[in-house]
Amino acid sequence: MQTTEREPTSLLTVTPRRRRQRIWERGIAVLLAAAAFSSVFVTFGIVATLVVESASFFAHVPLKEFFTDTLWTPLFAEPRYGILALVSGTMMTTLVALSIALPAGTIIAIYLSEFAPPRLREWVKPVLELLSAVPTVVYGYFALLVVSPFLQKFIPDLSHFSILSAGLVMGVMIIPYVSSLSEDAMRAVPAILREGSYALGASKLGTSLNVVFPAALSGIAASYVLAISRAVGETMIVAIAAGLQPKFTVNPLDSAATISAFIVQVSLGDLPHGSMGYQSIFAAGITLFAITLCFNIGAHWLRRRFREAY
Repeated sequence: MQTTEREPTSLLTVTPRRRRQRIWERGIAVLLAAAAFSSVFVTFGIVATLVVESASFFAHVPLKEFFTDTLWTPLFAEPRYGILALVSGTMMTTLVALSIALPAGTIIAIYLSEFAPPRLREWVKPVLELLSAVPTVVYGYFALLVVSPFLQKFIPDLSHFSILSAGLVMGVMIIPYVSSLSEDAMRAVPAILREGSYALGASKLGTSLNVVFPAALSGIAASYVLAISRAVGETMIVAIAAGLQPKFTVNPLDSAATISAFIVQVSLGDLPHGSMGYQSIFAAGITLFAITLCFNIGAHWLRRRFREAY
């Protein structure tokens, strides 16, 4: 009986189909890497632009005047360059917004994560996140035309343009950022921790506050810092409802301008390129960038400090 010998197929043989798949995967990896590095390059480009343009500003304005003067009038005949007038307005609107967003967002997150039925959570969370999709200019006019007149019924001395009305509406806008991210962090806590707490006799509220909340603290802290950065950089609400007059104040009933509102106000003008008024935009911008960077570094530290590995 004659037998035919067949060549054994090697496992290392690369078929044309496998070769095309490898080329496709490498192309996708290169595309993803290019997308990742493009964001880094854009960030460095923004920083370089701010540093170069603001260097001309600080060549004429001493740092001592910039950080200690309380008047900011770069477009006046006798200009003053005290960034504290804009920083105080930015910080006050941020504080008012966070006094609304952080407690409300945290309570909503605890309810959705630990108490709400699954069907109610699936309905409420998307509806809540719609708040963050509303254009901020709409929030600004809502604060100016609805919230300010309503507050004036209870606070007669309240200015029509005020930090209070702008901050309250901005806080409502930020609530979804806090509630959504905090709820995701709480739901990521392993169920075995909850079951262990219940086995020791703890109530559902006690388990939520004493077990789930501390275990998810790194994610919750990150959502807080994101909310702070969002409030510091908000533009349209404060530009419309808080006013455009730079003023060093800690009274939320006053009107005041924020850093972002000043940048919008001056950018819409016809300032000549290279003038001090034009360069003041970049000086204010690099100050806003430094404030936001500090908050992001704090968020990174908090994530590493309170991160729990399960």
